[in-house]
Amino acid sequence: KLGVHEDSTNRTKVAELLRYSTSKSGDEQISFKEYVDRMKEGQNDIYYITGESVASVSSSPFLETLRKKGLEVLYMVDPIDEYGVQQLKEFDGKKLKSTSKEGLDIDDEDEKKRMEECKAEFEPLTKLMKEVLGDKVEKVMVSNRMADSPCVLTTSEYGWSANMERIMKAQALRDSSTTSYMVSKKTMEINPKHSIMSELKKKASADKSDKTVKDLIWLLFDTSLLTSGFNLDEPTQFAGRIHRMIK
Repeated sequence: KLGVHEDSTNRTKVAELLRYSTSKSGDEQISFKEYVDRMKEGQNDIYYITGESVASVSSSPFLETLRKKGLEVLYMVDPIDEYGVQQLKEFDGKKLKSTSKEGLDIDDEDEKKRMEECKAEFEPLTKLMKEVLGDKVEKVMVSNRMADSPCVLTTSEYGWSANMERIMKAQALRDSSTTSYMVSKKTMEINPKHSIMSELKKKASADKSDKTVKDLIWLLFDTSLLTSGFNLDEPTQFAGRIHRMIK
């Protein structure tokens, strides 16, 4: 894995030796070549997810739709993998695509059309959510990425993933100026088919200055920070919001 990162001359050769667990491999680990051989018809990219452990990534909301479509995802759970994928951008002409970053295109034409309709329908809510969350997110958009979760936070294609952010924050001698520059702009992607989202849309259109609506938006942001692999900056505020809702 270090070779993939450091040895540019032999990178492709070394990449053939790598083995990963996947969403379909069970206890086995497979190579990129095996992954490519069993790719679904019409699949052009190699999908991967990075994280702390197989257990944490296998339950990630980023895999919900991919699973339903029967697409296999590589589990990259060594810190060195984060550095490796920055160098190894493709294998056998297939691009490596992170499931937790923007630019994941897994929709067919019909789904894209439906998404456009949802976009228009949910525009007042996504606008309000962006206003409430301010600079915590770069944008709020409707997405097909999730099947069962209400929302997730994705990062830009060229910035750090949530996992990379965690690794860099753990470096004892890190350069904090680079950290602030590389910490990714987050995009909040919402699932228009989720009952929480349709309920929130109803509440917001009835009265967008409703305090509960604001609390719910922040609560969804905080919980999607956690499910998307980030750390909570202000756990006490998070707890306070939950206590208010329970009351």
